[in-house]
Formats: sequence, C-alpha cells, structure tokens
Amino acid sequence: MQPRIQITGLCCALLLTWLANNGVGSERRSTPLVNAVQRVEKSVVNIHTEKTQSKDPVFGSPKKVNGMGTGVIVDERGYIVTNEHVIHNVDQDAIRVELIDGTQAKANVISFDSRQDLAIIKVDFGRSLPVAPFGTSCDLMRGETVFAVGNAFGYTHTITRGIISALGRNVEVNEKIGYKNLIQTDASINPGNSGGPLVNLDGEVIGINVAIRAGAQRIGFTIPIDDARRTISRLLDNEKFGTYHGLLTKDVRSPESKKMVVSGTHSDSPAFQAGLRPGDEVLKAGKVAVSDRADFERALLGINPGKEVPVTVRRDGAEVALQLRIGRNGERPLTNIVARANNSDTTSYRGDTPQQMVWRILGLRFRTISQNQLPNKYQKHYKGGLQVIEVRSNGPAAAKGVKSGDVVVGLALWEAYKITHVTYAFKQQRKSLTANSAASDMAPVKCHIIRGEQIIEKTLSLPLQD
Repeated sequence: MQPRIQITGLCCALLLTWLANNGVGSERRSTPLVNAVQRVEKSVVNIHTEKTQSKDPVFGSPKKVNGMGTGVIVDERGYIVTNEHVIHNVDQDAIRVELIDGTQAKANVISFDSRQDLAIIKVDFGRSLPVAPFGTSCDLMRGETVFAVGNAFGYTHTITRGIISALGRNVEVNEKIGYKNLIQTDASINPGNSGGPLVNLDGEVIGINVAIRAGAQRIGFTIPIDDARRTISRLLDNEKFGTYHGLLTKDVRSPESKKMVVSGTHSDSPAFQAGLRPGDEVLKAGKVAVSDRADFERALLGINPGKEVPVTVRRDGAEVALQLRIGRNGERPLTNIVARANNSDTTSYRGDTPQQMVWRILGLRFRTISQNQLPNKYQKHYKGGLQVIEVRSNGPAAAKGVKSGDVVVGLALWEAYKITHVTYAFKQQRKSLTANSAASDMAPVKCHIIRGEQIIEKTLSLPLQD
C-alpha cells in the first residue's frame, strides 16, 4: 500500500510541475491590472534633461542640473506629450528619451502650452513607436482602480496603484501656477512621474500626471485626458507647421464612443473644397483612425501643401470617401469665421423680432449689404455683411468701440450677412457658454468687423440669460 501512495504523490508533484512549466501558474497571476500594465507600458517613455544654472559663486563655472520626467507616445513617428514644466528652461540639446527597452535618443521641443502645462516633444528612433491607447475621462468613477506609470525618482517605468479619490479638483501650486478640474488619486505620483499616464484597468490612458501635494502622502493630481487631448490637438495644429485645412470640428465623447464631428469649414478652404459638411463624422484621415481632433491633426503632420489625403466620413449612416488637398497656412481667410449660420433661424427673445433683439442686447441697427458691396479683397471670403447704421450711445457695442459704417461679417464662429444669422449665433453661443460660465452672467463673444480696408475684432458681452 505504501509504494502506491508514494507513486500517486510523485505523479501529483510531476503534474503540478508540468502545469507550472506550461503557464498555468502565470495565467493565474495575470490579473486585470497586469494585463492593463502590459497593454500600455511600451508607449510610456522616460525623459532625462539638463539645465544650466548661473555660475557658481565660489568656483565660477556654470552648474549642470539633471532633471527627469515621463512622457506618453501620441504618434508612431515619435511625437510625445509630457508636462511643460518637465522641459521648461532646460538645455534644448540635452533632452533624452528612453524607451522601455533602454534605448535612448535625443528629442526636440515641438510646441508647448505653459498655462495648461503640456508640451509636445519629438524623437526619432528610426522605427514606428507604439501609440498609447487613450480612453475618456467623461465617465470616471470615484473609487475606480487606476495606476500610474513613470520615472519615479529616476526608477524607470515604475508602476504605482491606487484609486480615483476625487474629481474636479482645483489646485494652486504657487501664486503664478494653478490647475483646474484635476483628478485626485492616491496612486503614488513621485518626482519624475510628471507627464506620465494615469491608466484604468482597461489599459487606457485617462489622464496625464501633473502634480503632488507637498508634505502630503498619497495625494496626487492628474489632468483629465479629455482636457489634455484638446490641448494636444492645439499643440499639433497643422497651422503651426505651415499647412492649412480649414476644418472646424467638435469632439463628442461618451462612455460608449469617441468621435470627431464636423462643425463647419472656412469659405473656399481645402476642407470646403473636399466636400466636408457640418454633421460629418470623420472616421479616418490617411492611415489614422480618427476619434478626436488630436488624431486628425496628427494624421496630417508632415504632409506638404498640395498633397491629397484620403478622408473617410460617415454621412447619413453611410461611409463617404473624400480627398483633402492640404493648403498653405497663408491661404486661410482673414478671420476665423468657419461655420455657416442657419438662414431660417427666427428665434424670438421676449417676443422681440431679430432686429429688436439685436438693438436691445447689443445696441446696434444694421442694413444688409451684398458680397459685391464689400471691399474687393474680401469678396471671395464672405457672402456679404451687416453694415452698422446706428449705435446706441449707452449700449454694449458702443462701449467696445463699434462705429456706424462698420460691416459685421461674423459673430463668434458664425458668418453674418443676414440679421437671422445674428440670432442664430446668439442661440448657439448661449448653448455652449451657459454650461461653462456659471460664475458670470455675461460671456465674451468675438465680433468680426470690416472697417475700411482692415479686418478688426471686437469682443462684445453676451448676456447668458434674458
């Protein structure tokens, strides 16, 4: 009986050894957290910098100070987002990026936004780099498990786990620097983590780590990725690099989907000539699947003026293939009026006619002028305008310097050559501004004016409530 027990025990031991060697043990340890880390970690980079300080008062020589940070790959050609403070005032020839496999290369600063504390740097490893999977911050939950990846204290690709502690935090770092609408997390964010990702259990980047609370333990802050992506789209805007497409869009995000929808186009712009229309959902530009404006802008990077880019949109439920010919930056219209107003809008405020509403709110009376009555150099850009024939002396427009004879050609992002265009623009601005202007009863609205041979802008105050 004893030998049979020994043989059975030996067989069990051999079976367990075989199972372990064939991955059953490692599969058991591959938790959702491990899988999420593996999905995102190759798209996170370590950033090393040097800063030259003023001469040492004793030894008389400049002092080199090493810095560190983290970045997230946003385009396979080597465009990386990080915090602006990571590269602020550093020696531009001493920025190095290190991948997870330890290879390094020099990087250049492409653009930055000090106010939003974000920057884009560019590195060339001679191969395509893995782009981070980006999620959304519109559906974050307090208590949700998250983790940070970063160059913590110089320990590269450190993973720290925690939860989302709070949302919508406003944080003042000092008298000059403050952040709004941050994610608070207890995942350890240490010096060197700045610019790195906060990631959910799906392995999606939901924020860019930005700050820690000095003297506090496990209180860190992160820029929500939806906010960061809007800034990234501006930092990658093709007009910064000498090209132009003339497309206005809005990002639409929900827990179920992310998409970019066309709001309008510049008159006679490449986007207008390509046939892009308001309401189109842009699915693809070149080889890049488009989920937001940042994707669209990066898809057009490096494409020379005159070259065509295939663009696929969804229109009325069907996919439509278009060709977008990239223009030069100097070809854009002289104002930012990019969207067509609704000609049939007859919105009434307090029962006013459109003319009465404009007089009450702005203190202006207009007459309509046609396209051929505009100065010659503006006729190809605008279909007409509204010439000011009376300005109320105590009205908002008079206070901002609007004069009789001025020709209004746009309000905010909307063209204006009919009085109903003004009511439509008011309606649209009120929709978008009311949600974001809770602290004030008034909101600034740009008015685009032709005065003589010049285009000028006046910022008028629009009441959010009648």
